[in-house]
Amino acid sequence: MNIKELIHLDLINLELKSTTKDEVIHELAGMLAKENHLFHLEGFIEDIYAREAICSTGIGYQIAIPHAKSVHVRVPSVVFGRKDDGIIYDSMDGDISKLFFMIAMPEEGINSHLRVLAMLSRRLMHEDFRDALKEAKTKAEVLELIYTMN
Repeated sequence: MNIKELIHLDLINLELKSTTKDEVIHELAGMLAKENHLFHLEGFIEDIYAREAICSTGIGYQIAIPHAKSVHVRVPSVVFGRKDDGIIYDSMDGDISKLFFMIAMPEEGINSHLRVLAMLSRRLMHEDFRDALKEAKTKAEVLELIYTMN
């Protein structure tokens, strides 16, 4: 699955309003709902929380990647959000999170979410990529950075 099939400008928010982990999950999922990528918003959010109950998706390096394979997903998607002053997200390294990627995959998408997660994780381990995402001024700049991941 190509990243260009999963994310577009309307799935990018450079000024998240959220101040808590719960709010950011709802805000990002709300973007999916607004684009009609979900069958059922609350059901998808429940699936995100079920995954969070296993282990926090705050992976460190000021990054969180909440994700779920869900029957409530209509269109496979990735959402990007940025919160410049960060929020507490129960990250593995104890630091705040500023960069958020939400992965939403249909239940029948066997391992698609794992492939996308691996692709994102590999790229996000590079400090220059993280810095570029933090410094991007427009959604188009972020999209261009993400599109170069493949």
